[in-house]
Amino acid sequence: MDYAKIWFVLWAVLWTAYFALDGFDLGVGFSGWLAADGADERGGVFSSVGPFWDGNEVWLITAGGATFAAFPPVYAALFSWLYPALFLLLFSLIARGVALEFRGKVASAPWKSFWERTAAVSSLLVALLLGVAFGNIFRGLQIGPDGYAGTFLGLLNPYALLTGALFCAFFFFHGQLWLSFKAPGRAADRAAALAGKGWYALASLFAAFVVYSWAGTGLSGNFLERRALLLLPLLAVLSLGAARLLLAGGRRRAAFLASFAAIATFSLTGFAGIYPALLPSAIDPAFSLTVYDSASSAYTLRLMTWVAVLLLPVVIACQLWVHRLFAVPLSAAELKKSGMY
Repeated sequence: MDYAKIWFVLWAVLWTAYFALDGFDLGVGFSGWLAADGADERGGVFSSVGPFWDGNEVWLITAGGATFAAFPPVYAALFSWLYPALFLLLFSLIARGVALEFRGKVASAPWKSFWERTAAVSSLLVALLLGVAFGNIFRGLQIGPDGYAGTFLGLLNPYALLTGALFCAFFFFHGQLWLSFKAPGRAADRAAALAGKGWYALASLFAAFVVYSWAGTGLSGNFLERRALLLLPLLAVLSLGAARLLLAGGRRRAAFLASFAAIATFSLTGFAGIYPALLPSAIDPAFSLTVYDSASSAYTLRLMTWVAVLLLPVVIACQLWVHRLFAVPLSAAELKKSGMY
């Protein structure tokens, strides 16, 4: 078995799972306040992601761990070449986690307001930085014969910023759809209306990303050689359209699932486009870090595959159980009694 190729697929799937799962609570974090009117509704908005957000971040840890174990040169390169950007991302993730946990610890309006603002800023930064990071990966980094030849400011190129804006728009739409059936009271209806308006910005950014990717990056190469891969971007477009139609028809939970599918297929499209590279070079493909020259030994990958086969179903089952347990939103009275407000 070609374990290196298997782990490229698993690497892509783990990152995709993180985007699709943590995407909705990142969206709630930076835009949920728009759907809330008053302190009680803001409490309901933040409580809607309370049982889920830290479980969703397990996928980020798993994706990072898989990068370290399966492709150690890639992990080393990222943390040596892009250390300032990754440090900023890590700091934003820490600030977001602290804000979500600390918000409900003190029954004080200024205290709650401070942590709500912290959650909003840090969640937006995480979404933007993830988009910029993967935009640069999809576009190709300035990797030359002596390693990374770019600068921190060079990462803020138009394509990466467009991808960052697209990630924010995806997570905004995803988060508002979550609130449209999870938030208490009238906040759910406001969230549905915001999701409907946000869809148009998302669709515009998505179209711009597709055109720019096709004309200005090397992502199209694999799709021209293997036409079956075109199914992925097609499914992304269809899922995005289905989310809008389902929302307009009042099927909010189904619209959320369609949004989940749109993020997943969009992410997989990007990973399919860069294969076999994990960190493509914009200077010369010969300098890219690929599956073939970055993978761990066959023994390590084989052992990791068995661990993944045994443990991933457990993680998925736990998350499904949590979603089933909290399938019905708590009432305002129940939330106040629980201290989650």
